[in-house]
Amino acid sequence: MISRRWSGDWALPPEPSSANLEVLIPTVDRAAELAVTLAGLAGQDDPPFSVTVSDQSETSTESRAAVNAMIRVLRAQGREVRYLEHRPRLGLAEHRQFLLDQSVADSVLFLDDDVWLEPGMLTRLSDALDTLRCGFVGAAVQGLSYLNDSRPAQREPFEPWGASVRPEVLRRGSPLVKRMTLHNAANLTHLAGELTLDTGSWLAYKIAWVGGCVMFRRRLLVECGGFDFWSTLPAAHVGEDVAAQWRVMERFGGAGILPSGAVHLEAPTTVPDRSTEAGDIVFGPATATWPDDTAPDGSGATYP
Repeated sequence: MISRRWSGDWALPPEPSSANLEVLIPTVDRAAELAVTLAGLAGQDDPPFSVTVSDQSETSTESRAAVNAMIRVLRAQGREVRYLEHRPRLGLAEHRQFLLDQSVADSVLFLDDDVWLEPGMLTRLSDALDTLRCGFVGAAVQGLSYLNDSRPAQREPFEPWGASVRPEVLRRGSPLVKRMTLHNAANLTHLAGELTLDTGSWLAYKIAWVGGCVMFRRRLLVECGGFDFWSTLPAAHVGEDVAAQWRVMERFGGAGILPSGAVHLEAPTTVPDRSTEAGDIVFGPATATWPDDTAPDGSGATYP
């Protein structure tokens, strides 16, 4: 039995929610893209989940026809949907912290407002998080306009995790950050094709970070500070997700999974000023050398 109600039950009274996963979506000035993102969620079956959207648009997009229609669909399917307005805009990190503060779910999925998820993606992410028992797993967004642009050299840093995930320390300047090229263009899509994975399966691999679609153990993210560094940043910044993930990776580990069914809509950015990297303020600027590229073995880490 799947948790998503089919159309034959849409008119029945909703049942009490028992979702242990909450999807958190920060949005601003992206009605069309947000509607597509919500449509992707409407195509998911399990695990049971709720959705919280936080809107920082000057004029709320909730009443826009496509957005409102998809909210109605999700609610008819039995999903709880909260639509919040959160202003003024104090930066990406503050917006994510606000969303995190609203949740009490065991797991939270930070999903950007311009990402469509393949059906079954929430199941794979949740299964990976439960199986690997790490701080987070992510599905890096893929730009399908690059399907015919194969980049073998950028896929060279690919390294599977195996049966377990260990804590790692990453900083700008570390050799491990070279893994970032894995998430360029449609590199993960090409990797998945080369690996010929079974339908519905997943493979964990080592990351620099994951953008756009990341599922955390909420308590572990909070324990590592979440995005509490927001007040130290100017409102115009990027990389807040990287900083938060690196803090979790140090203690509990993190992984990406293949294949990634997270599709980037390739819409223009809503953050044109990208001059401040959050990590430079949280951890200090990048160094020219890195003393040791050997990651901790995680022997002192525990999974609560």
